[in-house]
Amino acid sequence: MACKRYLPPNRLAEFLKDIHPDSKKTIGFSVENRSIEMITIGTGSYTILMWSQMHGNESTTTKALFDFIPWFLDSDQELLQAKCTLYIIPQLNPDGSHRYTRQNASNVDLNRDAIALTQPESSLLRRIYEETTPDLCLNLHGQRTIYAAGKGGPSASLSFLAPAANRERTITPARKKAMNLIVGMCKSLAEELPDAIGRYDDTFNPNCVGDSFTQSGTPTILFEAGHVPGDYQREQTRIHILNAYKALFYQLVHGVLDYDLEDYLNVPQNSIEFVDLIISDVNVIEDGIEKRNQKMAIQFRETLENDTIYFYPEMVSYGDTLDVRAHQYTKLPTNLQSTVLEFKSGKLIQNEEINKICSLKTHFKQ
Repeated sequence: MACKRYLPPNRLAEFLKDIHPDSKKTIGFSVENRSIEMITIGTGSYTILMWSQMHGNESTTTKALFDFIPWFLDSDQELLQAKCTLYIIPQLNPDGSHRYTRQNASNVDLNRDAIALTQPESSLLRRIYEETTPDLCLNLHGQRTIYAAGKGGPSASLSFLAPAANRERTITPARKKAMNLIVGMCKSLAEELPDAIGRYDDTFNPNCVGDSFTQSGTPTILFEAGHVPGDYQREQTRIHILNAYKALFYQLVHGVLDYDLEDYLNVPQNSIEFVDLIISDVNVIEDGIEKRNQKMAIQFRETLENDTIYFYPEMVSYGDTLDVRAHQYTKLPTNLQSTVLEFKSGKLIQNEEINKICSLKTHFKQ
């Protein structure tokens, strides 16, 4: 099923039409009374709870589920179907998915609501967790374009984390199992994504769902769909996430190896090093002081307009030199080099001609 970055509930409903009625059910409702669906597939005793779009603007792992579920149900996967039962919530935050926002309709980050459970979506996930008593949880997310896979490394196209269970970040049995599965996935994907897989920060936060479930004794893996340079629609990342799903389940069928802690720690930790674009030969004025021939770092602000995600250029920083790298570089053409931009961090570039330069470099529109 082809789709762009914007994946609202009606697009999910199209996919669900092809799922057998016995395999899907409505398990609850969002703040705005949108239904939240769960797909149950497989017949095995090893149970896995998967949820995606907890953050409504993180759609890549859901798109990969559109590919994974038919693969899982294929007759070639009889061993996998017999071993595992999957409980899949493809869109935990339908209101945020409709709005293309991280938060839900109450402006709450559901991944910071694991203890308070103030939102119906958070309470629902906790209820399903307690009812299904999973052997493994998969917490499916997407990350921004700013991350490198280790200091000086390439863009982090995928990232994983075995969340901590306490502030000391102890390697509990549950966390060890998650680490082994992550290392196995990284080894399987090493040729496909050389040096482009990162390890997400493991600072403990009991308000986060993955940390909470790990603390409860359930191995939990955080998936972060990252950025392949040039792939702003995340279609290449979608393929990598699908292959990660397959690599994970291959281990569950054929046996999970016991790796050393160092194997997990050798996965490079994510480092914030990138912006989307650096433009050179820019004249800037800030607080009445003009500086000429500067380099300007640009980050794209993803904005939903008429069911389309637009990528608008937002100023980050400028200088003769910059301490960030860019996924793309460009130089202002001669006819624009007399233009002076008023700089403010986080401000969108208002100059129409420079916007056009940015749009040509980044597939501005879906």
